[in-house]
Order: sequence, then C-alpha cells, then structure tokens
Amino acid sequence: MKLLRYGPAGAEKPGLLDNDGRIRDLSAHVADISADSIAPAELARLGKLNIASLPMVTGSPRLGVPVAGIRKFLAVGLNYADHAAEAGLPLPAEPVLFTKAISCLSGPNDPVMLPKDARKGDWEVELGFVMGRTARYVSEAEALDCVAGYCLVNDVSERELQMERGGTWDKGKGFDTAGPVGPWLVTADEVGDPQNLGMWLDLNGQRMQTGNTRTMIFNVRQIVSYISRHITLWPGDLICTGTPPGVGMGKKPQPLYLKTGDVMRLGIDKLGEQQQEVVAWR
Repeated sequence: MKLLRYGPAGAEKPGLLDNDGRIRDLSAHVADISADSIAPAELARLGKLNIASLPMVTGSPRLGVPVAGIRKFLAVGLNYADHAAEAGLPLPAEPVLFTKAISCLSGPNDPVMLPKDARKGDWEVELGFVMGRTARYVSEAEALDCVAGYCLVNDVSERELQMERGGTWDKGKGFDTAGPVGPWLVTADEVGDPQNLGMWLDLNGQRMQTGNTRTMIFNVRQIVSYISRHITLWPGDLICTGTPPGVGMGKKPQPLYLKTGDVMRLGIDKLGEQQQEVVAWR
C-alpha cells in the first residue's frame, strides 16, 4: 500500500493511493496514518480493504507528511562512500547519527524556507523508513521485520550552520522546513529489497544527484540494529539513511548553494517524487 495524508497543514486526512494513481479516502477506516495505524495488525487489516470501494478524492490536494505524530526523526550521515569523499571526510567505522528536529517536518511539495541570513543551503535525496514495531537490541536478521514502510526524504541542510559554527550538526539540519517527507509511506511488502532503489535529484531541471541504495556503507538492516542498541526505536519513528554524491557542497570547481527561487525535484524508485521551491526566510 501507498499510505498518505492529504489536506491543509494541520488538518490532513488519511488516504491511500490506488493502482491508477488516485487518492482514496481512508477516514471511515482509520482516524489518521500514525504509529497506531502502521502496526503490523493494522496494516494487515487495511490491506484487506476493497480499494475500489473507498471514496475517491477529487482535485489535487496538498500532501502532508505521510505519518502523523512522529516522535523521533533520526538520520545517518556519510553513508555513501562517494559522498564522504566529496565532503573530504573519512569513511565512518560506525554509522554517523544525528537528529533532525520534529519541527522541521514538512509535506513533500511544501516550500523550503532557508534560515535567516543562510548562505549555504544544500539538498540531499535520501531513503527514509518508518518503524512499525518497537526495536531494542534487535538483531540484523530481525531488523527489517520492525520496519512498516519506506518513504522519500529531502535532508535539506545549511552547511555553514552544520559544519562551520561549532557543536553538532543538528542546527544545520533541523531548521523549519528542512525535512520534506513523502509523498507516501510505501509498505515494506510493496517495496521489497530496500537496497536496490535508484534515486535522483534535479535542481532547476539539471540533474545533480544520481545513485542507488545498494551503495550504502551501512544498509537498512544494519542501521536498525545499530540504532536499537543505543536508542529505543518506537513505532512511527522516522530514520533517513544518507545521500549519494552530487550535493551542492561538493560541486567543483566551487560549491553551489540554494538561493531563493530555486526548485528541487527528487525521487526514489517505488517511492514517488517531491518538488520544493526555495523561499526566503519570513
């Protein structure tokens, strides 16, 4: 299934995408797409619905973050060897973890608003996954059983705040609108192998990033198991898994950073596409 939430920000309704790419309303069957509704038993119940009988949503409504009530938004940095190289950083011996603030979450096509006086805004197409079960010291063999589904994430960054202003990466990764997610949460059974998904990002119509999740240094199984040894993962937690090369920071002969009016368009196989316009701080 491709689960989604549609409607104005703060008033989204639950839905799913049918096989013809049309939104169907799930309001009669679930209050929202949340940690409760992506538990294994609930996903099994929703999977038995007759999709053709669900009310069709007309028009082209705004899409919100596909899962409501996310409590943790964790991320893995430097998880593609060629991206670490373009950043001039050594390959990590263990996953590099950081947090993105919950307040940075936004819909897949909502505008991206850079921080006031930002000078080094950047893009990162990433595979995200959402937990469906609690994971604590879970083995790699059992790790994927804890994943409810996968989604597309743009890990928008401000490199000066991230790397030049001391402390942790978090302030350059967690500003408002720095976490577009969606358009859908695609259930794990529909995605299959998460380590064979093509990914790309265009800036103003020009291809910047091309990659595949098979080149991750640490795969999804390893990430789930590793994080669960340090931080308990709860249903509804969102984790993004790193980006392939082609970010603005790594452009030669000089970096290329986001400016007002730029348009980012990105996608991952099976997970859909996003598009964001960059707007000035307000």
